[in-house]
Amino acid sequence: MNSREAQLQAFDRLLTIMDELREQCPWDRKQTMESLRHLTIEEVYELGDAILDEDLEEVKKELGDVFLHLVFYSKIGSENKAFDVADVLNSVCEKLIHRHPHIYSDVEVADEDEVKRNWEKLKLKEGKKSVLEGVPKGLPAMVKAFRMQEKAKGVGFEFDNVEDVLAKVKEEISEFETEKDPDLMEKEMGDVFFSLINYARYIGINPENALERTNQKFIKRFQKMEELSKERNLVFNELSLVEQDALWNETKKDIN
Repeated sequence: MNSREAQLQAFDRLLTIMDELREQCPWDRKQTMESLRHLTIEEVYELGDAILDEDLEEVKKELGDVFLHLVFYSKIGSENKAFDVADVLNSVCEKLIHRHPHIYSDVEVADEDEVKRNWEKLKLKEGKKSVLEGVPKGLPAMVKAFRMQEKAKGVGFEFDNVEDVLAKVKEEISEFETEKDPDLMEKEMGDVFFSLINYARYIGINPENALERTNQKFIKRFQKMEELSKERNLVFNELSLVEQDALWNETKKDIN
């Protein structure tokens, strides 16, 4: 791996290229924080895909794209005389030191959970009015639910045991099954999802990752069904459900 000096040189190289692009490239010169925002979100999702695919070469490339965006925002900040990349990095360094008193001070912690609880308590001392304040409004609903549950746990709002968590899931499903009003059914379905996400979190499963793995598996199996249909001169959408199901079971043998 590269030395610390080589890593710093690479970062300095990126800063220099950013300066040059901002001065000389018409597209880069035109960009604002607002115009970059949706592109940054896209890059983060692409990074997430690479991580789930366990493709480290692609992770490296996508991390580079994310780094570029972070440097881009810092460059725009410096042009507006609001902050530069040093301010950004020093700010996060100071936050990390402050929120890790078990490393940089004399506080002792027993385990990871206590670290998380201390983190949330420190954020409240810093002026946060709610432990949920740091959850972005624009997060996808499943990710938002997971993060809210994590933060609530950080201040002790948590079930005592896994049996109670699973019982809550069953309770919510039961309430959904007995509801007939469409609007209330949607509400109850939301409660079912929320309780399932909480159960996954409680037993150490990231529900977003779990669902995306299933999404990818479904895509591969479904596309394989379409391929098999074409190979056998069949029109997929004209097959009966029984015939389609037979193809589905065939794909399951190869795609787990």
